[in-house]
Amino acid sequence: MSERAYRVDTTPRLAQWRIETLSSCTYRKSDPFKIGLWNWYLAVEKNKQLYVKLYPEVSSLTREQPPIASFVIKIVSPASPNRKTLIHPGISDKQLKNSDDFVWATDTLLSGRLIIDVEFLDLKIAPPSGGEPASIWTSYQIEKQSTTTVLNSLSWMLAEGIHTDITINAADGSIGAHRAVLATRSPVFRSMFSHNLREKELSTVNISDMSFDACQAFLNYIYGNFKQDEFLNHRIALLQAADKYDMSDLKEACHESLTEDIDTKNVLERLQVAHLHHLPKLKRSCMRYLVNFGKIYEICEDFNAFLLGADRELIAEIFQEVLGAWKGF
Repeated sequence: MSERAYRVDTTPRLAQWRIETLSSCTYRKSDPFKIGLWNWYLAVEKNKQLYVKLYPEVSSLTREQPPIASFVIKIVSPASPNRKTLIHPGISDKQLKNSDDFVWATDTLLSGRLIIDVEFLDLKIAPPSGGEPASIWTSYQIEKQSTTTVLNSLSWMLAEGIHTDITINAADGSIGAHRAVLATRSPVFRSMFSHNLREKELSTVNISDMSFDACQAFLNYIYGNFKQDEFLNHRIALLQAADKYDMSDLKEACHESLTEDIDTKNVLERLQVAHLHHLPKLKRSCMRYLVNFGKIYEICEDFNAFLLGADRELIAEIFQEVLGAWKGF
């Protein structure tokens, strides 16, 4: 069978699968096709009944934001008299996650060439924060474009120093910023600028415990100008700033990221950071890496030096973990 037999032709809202022949006791699945944000599949099965399935490809996007679909689906027999067409009554606002969510069974067994025709009337997704589902073809795209434009504008304001009204003094340099933006993102900054504190009077904020590069990364995050390499290079400094300026979203982002690339070179530093900043997931991950996977024996000298300066409470936790692991053998 040719590759063409599995291809689905599409427009932005219409999908058509042309099947030349479909014999009895046959199952066929199309190639993936893109409609909206998702890849989709059509499948047909001919046995005692004719079954048609429509479902999105399994992916992280489908799991996190499954499509809520409204569509009209038809089975057309072009070679039959009067171009016989079966039309499903219609699907409205149905959430589709897997191949069992939409199955159309019909007793009419059409023969010869078939066309499976799907016209998507709407595709919606539910906002991650909750609320009513929104169409990806109207409000979703407008909102996405608007958000992108705003973030680009904020990034440009910071990069070009447009109408800055506060100076951030890092350990080795200064950066102009905007009180309103900082106050919106951090309750600590908001308090500084709302009361008659030194920062309000002098229009400066001293962050002497951050390097210029780390401070730039901190401000880029605040202004929505996320840069992956910059973030990865300054995660610990960003974590400290997140704690200091009460930015829970940044703290959680650093927490999650620091758990993802633990190795023998950084595990002791990360363990100390986890203890100081009360990061339970990172602490558990470091303990497990050191004890359960036996990496503590590969860095004996570094570990002994670490114990000389570590907090007693943390040392006690480590040895409890070691004792627990020994009991497990």
